[in-house]
Amino acid sequence: MPAPPADPGLALLTGPSVPDILDAALTPAGGTLLDWSVRDVDHRPGDRTTVSYVARVSWSPGDERSETYAATVSGTRPSDGLVVTDGDRFVQVWRFPYDPELPGLAAACFPSSVGDLLRGLGLPPDGVQLRVVSYRPRKRAVIEVVTSTQRLFIKVLRPGQVRDVDSRHRVLTRAGVPVPRSLGWSDDGIIVLAPLRGTPLRVALETGATALRDPAELVALLDRLPAEIAGLPRRAAWSSHAAHYAGVIAAASPSLGAVALDVADEVAAGLAARADGDEPTHGDFYDAQLFVEHGAVSGLLDIDTLGPGRRADDLACLVAHLSVLATDGFAAADGARAALADWLPVLDRRVDPAELRLRAAGVTLSLATGPYRAQDADWQQATELRVRLAERWLSAGSSGGKDGAENALMRLS
Repeated sequence: MPAPPADPGLALLTGPSVPDILDAALTPAGGTLLDWSVRDVDHRPGDRTTVSYVARVSWSPGDERSETYAATVSGTRPSDGLVVTDGDRFVQVWRFPYDPELPGLAAACFPSSVGDLLRGLGLPPDGVQLRVVSYRPRKRAVIEVVTSTQRLFIKVLRPGQVRDVDSRHRVLTRAGVPVPRSLGWSDDGIIVLAPLRGTPLRVALETGATALRDPAELVALLDRLPAEIAGLPRRAAWSSHAAHYAGVIAAASPSLGAVALDVADEVAAGLAARADGDEPTHGDFYDAQLFVEHGAVSGLLDIDTLGPGRRADDLACLVAHLSVLATDGFAAADGARAALADWLPVLDRRVDPAELRLRAAGVTLSLATGPYRAQDADWQQATELRVRLAERWLSAGSSGGKDGAENALMRLS
């Protein structure tokens, strides 16, 4: 597969034009841009590219603030919000929390409006304190809410998604799957969720231990997903997007383009011989989505991606994330390495080992875009490390899945 041409939209939102773009939004509002840096890049070659920024803005003498802004460039005019255009490309700019595709976000970010939301749900609103847990421009945000008597989470989605996500939470709660209980939702894209018990698995792995008495619990948790999940709309597995992510890697780091595109081609060829599958799957199953308590699984997060698929999709997602944690200098590296060594033989008994490694290669390739998206200081080195790790998973799959975790990870730590 040839490397894609350079994307002018990516260059526009990350290069010397950025001050002009931000000034076009700030000047009419009375603000002056003092400094800026890229916070996050969501590059989608041939589609929209979205970049968020941390900007230092002067609003008046003595009033300087650090604020989050975002901009999207595409070939079609957005329906809402401030738009700057040269006639061919349309750039939309906004200040957090006024995301044009997440209309509920602003209400989730101010104590007064969150208090009104809690009252509407019959919950006491006293002493509301808020913390932004995550924000992906145009996609979603999570806000932690702590009051004098309780702790809960507000998840903000595009309005068209929220009813369906609420329904999924209720289906799994009725089935006894330990997901956050939905406390209610609103038409503007807000869903309020109760907290889970336990500790995030990634945090637990930072002790250097595997954090689970029996890794078969991971498979058992997925096998508890109710059969009706298989009737939901199908979402393509992470591994099937390998070509897209290879294109993103090639655009961000051209020297890795050929390798990434070759890995994507081989993953696609290997998956072409396998059916899509109709098992109920989580769709984004990895350590950050799992909670553990007393050596057992206690919770499962982010069920927006539920749908039919192959069990190997979910298990490969977990394996790929653990392998990246084990090789990228994370605090959980020792625990992730121990978990891979302990868990991989158990996972191999549930699915075809060769398929597991093939899909892990595709998921790892998708994770190789993460350091650039987050604008890590060493993103070039981290990207190459993950691309090489994807190569090793691919090689392990090609050998019939005989290689264990140590062989896949050696020389990459």
